[in-house]
Amino acid sequence: MTLIDTAGRLLPPRYVARLTPVFDRLSTIATATDGTSVAQRMAMIAFAIRIFSAAIAFASQIILARLMGDFQYGVFVFVWVIAIILGNLSCLGFHTAVIRFLPQYRSAGADEAVLGLAVTARIFSMVSATLIAGTGIAALHFLGDRIESHYVQPLFVGAFVLPMIALGDVLDGTARANGWPVHALSPTYIVRPLLILTFVAGAIWLGRMADANTAIIAALAATYFTTLAQFLVMTTRLRKRFPAQRLEIHFKTWLMVAFPIFLIEGFYFMLTNADVIVVGIYLPPEKVAVYFAAAKTMALVHFVYFAVKAAAAQRFSTLVSGADRMALASFAKQTVQWTFWPSLLVGALVIAAGPFLLSLFGPSFQEGHMIMVILFAGIIAKAMIGPGEVLLTMAGELKICATIYATALAANLALNVLLIPVWGLHGAATATAGAMMIEAGLLHLIVRRRLGIIMFIAAAPVSGRDASSTEAR
Repeated sequence: MTLIDTAGRLLPPRYVARLTPVFDRLSTIATATDGTSVAQRMAMIAFAIRIFSAAIAFASQIILARLMGDFQYGVFVFVWVIAIILGNLSCLGFHTAVIRFLPQYRSAGADEAVLGLAVTARIFSMVSATLIAGTGIAALHFLGDRIESHYVQPLFVGAFVLPMIALGDVLDGTARANGWPVHALSPTYIVRPLLILTFVAGAIWLGRMADANTAIIAALAATYFTTLAQFLVMTTRLRKRFPAQRLEIHFKTWLMVAFPIFLIEGFYFMLTNADVIVVGIYLPPEKVAVYFAAAKTMALVHFVYFAVKAAAAQRFSTLVSGADRMALASFAKQTVQWTFWPSLLVGALVIAAGPFLLSLFGPSFQEGHMIMVILFAGIIAKAMIGPGEVLLTMAGELKICATIYATALAANLALNVLLIPVWGLHGAATATAGAMMIEAGLLHLIVRRRLGIIMFIAAAPVSGRDASSTEAR
């Protein structure tokens, strides 16, 4: 409680009071009595936010690339991707464990456990992130002469942003668990990129060089501002909704669930970002810039999957804990439909507009169009399965989910190491798409074998044999 009370005084109450009703009015759209309706409304809100945020992110990356040039832009995105990965991993799975436990505590009226979980996740993630940041700074000090000089200073500054990225991810998970998609997504995906761009432009206007050092400092400032504002608003709303007088801590229980999630999230984040890191190791920064621009353009398709994943987690958690297995299978099938068809449509449009979109970054970026085409094949393979890993996670199949990601990651790294020296950027894209296909195939197989549910766009949700085995459980 001391942490919450002290943090609550960082901003005058009148400002918090003005911010909170705005988020409240937006988030009430997601309120419904039927669980599926809640998930559908959350998916629609998350989808809308992701559309808006994708446009903001895409425009901001174009402007940053134009301002800095492909070399400095490549340095910045390489360091920023590493910071995002390490910041997320610093949570050690607690940001997803919140989604797993909080709805159950809320349904049981255990307000003390809700607040205890929220506070514990915040403290744990920030302490962990600080330790990782300190280790990174020490490594830079002792091994800095072995790192390319243009990466050293941005990496040093980037280490200081890890605690705020970790805290922001925990706040994101807390908001999702409560059915507040606006609170969850808008700070990270709308406010932060706008602030980064604003701070970079302001720094250049004040006379600083348009380089990676300026951009990473701007990202640091934007992340601290965004996360602290989100923290104050979320703390105020949580205390209103759960007016408990004490905190109930079940740290061991939470850690036992969080750590396998940490393994899953770690493998997943490395799987989705390893290509950028490996390209940065093998190729110069300007090639990193081209690859990242192509991948960022294809992120316009990824947000469909992200929106469904964000909305489905809470509903999966509720259905898994219930007895209606057919309802779970039916909802799983719905999530596949929500994922595949929009992804196919958006992907086709993005591929068609690819040459024009890449030219906005600069003339040298147009070589990334074939990268987009290759990556799209992997994205569609995943969309055909839907958020299968979310279902497995909420069903307690954490070890097998971690194994799937570990296998896909190993394949991704091996293919990157083999193909980048031969095919360059196209080799990196092929490796990533191949890993996505391996991941999708394994998810389909394991979800059917473990849960008796067929998550595939062209199949019925449950076969007769699988339904019988599911009911027998």
